[in-house]
Amino acid sequence: MLKPFRTAAVLGAGVMGTQIAAHLANAGLTVHLLDIAATAENKNAIVESAFKKGLKQSPPIFFTEKTARRVTLGNFEEHLDRLADVDWIVEVVVENLAIKQQLMGRLESIARADAVISTNTSGLPIHAIVEGRSESFRKRFLGTHFFNPPRYLKLLELIPTVDTAPQVLERMQNFGELHLGKGVVVAKDTPNFIANRIGTYVTLLGLRALTDKGYTIEEIDTLTGPLVGRPKSATFRTADLVGLDTLTYVVQNLYPAITDDERREVFEVPELLRKLVETGTLGAKTGQGFYKKQKSQILSLNPATLDYELPQPMNLPGLETIARMPKLSDRLRALYHDTGRAGTLFRSFILETLSYSANRIPEITDRPSDLDRAMRWGFGWELGPFETWDALGFETVLADMKTAGLVVPAWVEALKGTGEGKEIFERTRDSLVKSTPNSDIDLKAIGADATHILWQNSEAALLDIGDGVGLYEFRSKGNTLSLNVVKGLSEVLDLLEINNLKGLVIGNSSAHFSGGANLAEMGMMAQSGSLDGIANLIVTFQTLLQRIYYFPKPIVAAVQGRALGGGCELVMACPNVVAAAETYIGLVEVSVGLIPGAGGIMRMTSRVAERAASENPSHVQPFLKAAFETIATAKVSSSAYEGQALGFLPPTTQILMNGDRRLAVAKSMVLHLAESDYVPPPELNAIQVLGRPARALLDLGAYTFEQSGYASEHDRYLANRLAYVMTGGDLTAPAFVHENYLLELERENFIPLLSLAKTQERIAHMLKTKKPLRN
Repeated sequence: MLKPFRTAAVLGAGVMGTQIAAHLANAGLTVHLLDIAATAENKNAIVESAFKKGLKQSPPIFFTEKTARRVTLGNFEEHLDRLADVDWIVEVVVENLAIKQQLMGRLESIARADAVISTNTSGLPIHAIVEGRSESFRKRFLGTHFFNPPRYLKLLELIPTVDTAPQVLERMQNFGELHLGKGVVVAKDTPNFIANRIGTYVTLLGLRALTDKGYTIEEIDTLTGPLVGRPKSATFRTADLVGLDTLTYVVQNLYPAITDDERREVFEVPELLRKLVETGTLGAKTGQGFYKKQKSQILSLNPATLDYELPQPMNLPGLETIARMPKLSDRLRALYHDTGRAGTLFRSFILETLSYSANRIPEITDRPSDLDRAMRWGFGWELGPFETWDALGFETVLADMKTAGLVVPAWVEALKGTGEGKEIFERTRDSLVKSTPNSDIDLKAIGADATHILWQNSEAALLDIGDGVGLYEFRSKGNTLSLNVVKGLSEVLDLLEINNLKGLVIGNSSAHFSGGANLAEMGMMAQSGSLDGIANLIVTFQTLLQRIYYFPKPIVAAVQGRALGGGCELVMACPNVVAAAETYIGLVEVSVGLIPGAGGIMRMTSRVAERAASENPSHVQPFLKAAFETIATAKVSSSAYEGQALGFLPPTTQILMNGDRRLAVAKSMVLHLAESDYVPPPELNAIQVLGRPARALLDLGAYTFEQSGYASEHDRYLANRLAYVMTGGDLTAPAFVHENYLLELERENFIPLLSLAKTQERIAHMLKTKKPLRN
């Protein structure tokens, strides 16, 4: 068994060092964060200042405020001796080889004989950093290249040297995947490793299209963004975020290091980039780069004049038709074969990128699949280069590459005419996934096999995931709880009662668990005046969630990403939950002019009294106030751990740093519960509510928020309705009530809200803009 790390030290409290320390603390490690000593009396001044900045970062780098307490600050002058007690030391100091080498010399005399030492350098040769160190030290040393921000970007490149012991690499790979939640790729000790080598090349292609090919910034970002399965930041917004000075530094260091690169000339610093850096135009950090925000307008750079201008209409005819295609593979093929300006640039980008990627095998990695995963996990591409090649057709791309005069490596040439190009690329990836012990259940493959489909409708399916466990998968747009999804889950529970399945997992393989109720369906019913239909829907949903909570067979929710509104209520109704650490869960109904109506208020209220020291109302009131404010402000957790703290996830939730394993772990939980003679939770027949006195305090809080400008009149009205339900309606004093009493109060106060004009305005605005309206 590979021993996990329990303690770590991060040396260097810059932007990356502080964030790496935070993520190690998120993983449960005790962490020492050290930096150089300040000249002031307080020698920790530098590290303390950096840590304070880290605590204010958005999105947050820690799972919860408490997590930050796992980090102990110190300096190199007074506290380097602490390193004698840690399992793993990560060096993240300035990118200067001599400084890093000097630090390694100090570490060798302090670090434990079994401690692993790594560097987070992104550009220096890994082996050079430990030149002159003992063989024992070099065996325990490797590169651990995190991507910024370390908490949120999945990729971790591990770069062993020729001296790194295999067991050290294996231990780090296992820890990175299981305990840090990373997608680990092993890279070779070559300039910029895998992802940054390819990513920098692609960025420079975009820059040259701007300066040499007559395309605008907006046109290039459109053709390198979500349309082709890349992030919204595309080429130039990404460059602005990275920093144009940082990009220049990377290119300047890369060019002299890749003397044998067949496309080395691409890595010469473009004159435009040089001019921008010389004038202090560095991107987001200086307020302007390729883009500049001026009041409410986004301006873009004119590369000829260096002035900022309003974007001009794009000259990409035919692109609107392609953009409407729902499947990425269809869009890629249509763009590739397009004969207009869009297709010309896209085809050029793709052919050059695929040729360059193919020529980096085996220089930077031996496997095309590793290069694909590095680009997906590190740069947010939906398809890596070789996956894109598969989608476009192996023979087609190969022929066009040759016509364009691009270099085709011998290993690709060897595939020509065999008819196996696409099959080989896919087989390489598939064998890799199947051999990875930490991979999850492949729902796409299971769903494609009719023998595993036990039931389905147009928006959901019950799948047999083996060993007598079923999985209910949402397939609706945004995984919303549409009428079909709700009705389908009820039918699946009927089947589950009579078939031989041991239990059920509710989950999916999407980035997000569920966006909540289908607002379009609900909005149409409200506008048509069908309040009876909505009332029946709420009763149906409440009944369904109650049935889940008390179901005689174990039901486990496998949650990841966003679980909002009705999606949150569904999770709260599942007695057993497996959650990815990166779960963002909350009752957000007030943002669309409603309050929770399917048991969310009832469950939050029931959990309030459980948290208090006693049933004394004075002990319960602070917890009630906190829960009320959480719902009234539509607060969403920034992690699964915060979801527990807010009351959305039960204390028994199994939280996984590697969220990709959630379905497999949920299946194991179902089997364990079934084999343990599962018994559903006891009936909630005595939920403590605090009555009218407590409601008055909550109403006062809502009034104060409104008067202070933090809430609108409608916000306050919604808060009043929420307080009414949470305190037991018209009860004049504290009492214990049955769960059905609160469910009825939820229904009575939810349904009339849908007929209000301001609520309908909020729903319409959310559907149109995907953003809440404060009216």
